[in-house]
Amino acid sequence: MQTIEAVNISKSYGSVKVLDDVSLSVAPGEFYGLFGPNGAGKTTLLRVLTGQLAPDEGSATTAGVPHTDPIRLKQRVGIVPEAETPPTFLTAQETLELTCRLRGLDDMSGRVERWIGFFDLGEKRDVLCRDLSKGQRQKVMLAAAFIHEPKLLLLDEPFINLDPIYQRRLREYLASVVAEGRTVFMCSHILEIAERLCDSVAIINRGRIVEQGHLAEMGGHLEDVFLRAVEASQVA
Repeated sequence: MQTIEAVNISKSYGSVKVLDDVSLSVAPGEFYGLFGPNGAGKTTLLRVLTGQLAPDEGSATTAGVPHTDPIRLKQRVGIVPEAETPPTFLTAQETLELTCRLRGLDDMSGRVERWIGFFDLGEKRDVLCRDLSKGQRQKVMLAAAFIHEPKLLLLDEPFINLDPIYQRRLREYLASVVAEGRTVFMCSHILEIAERLCDSVAIINRGRIVEQGHLAEMGGHLEDVFLRAVEASQVA
């Protein structure tokens, strides 16, 4: 069974068709990247895959759960949405503790300390999230997604607001996740990092998948593949 299976997904906002007959499959243990220009439909597709948004047509199954069952889906995966922040009225530590409680995790203290340490948030653990920097809030969101060690991570721009030190640390962690046989599905504009990580990619433009497959078989660097596919779709 595929970890993600999207079949003929279409979604419109009013008269604007944001996704147009999108299909893709992600195998277990794969690092899969979704790339496209701004407004291409990446975030909308991710919201469908995570059960946050119902498609107008088509179906999606993520981690064995249909998109029509978002509560069970969220229990099985780790999600980092684009431009979403942790609860402003909680501290960094309280956010991670709440995540553990909601997920019914054992060894809450050990899990929280691991990710506080991983992202060097020790001096900020008791600071309200609303008073953290953008980068620190991003670290809290990542830690909350990782803390239960899900078999599937769905990440929208996970490297945003991170400095090069933590971009590298995150990159190495995500590579280790896939090495363990878990799966990562990522949207990103940072192609040079994505190229180091991705096994397979899909390129979306104007709501349609215009290129997809194993990166090693696409004939060139990810940036070249991306530009070629987007430019060809704009001419077509």
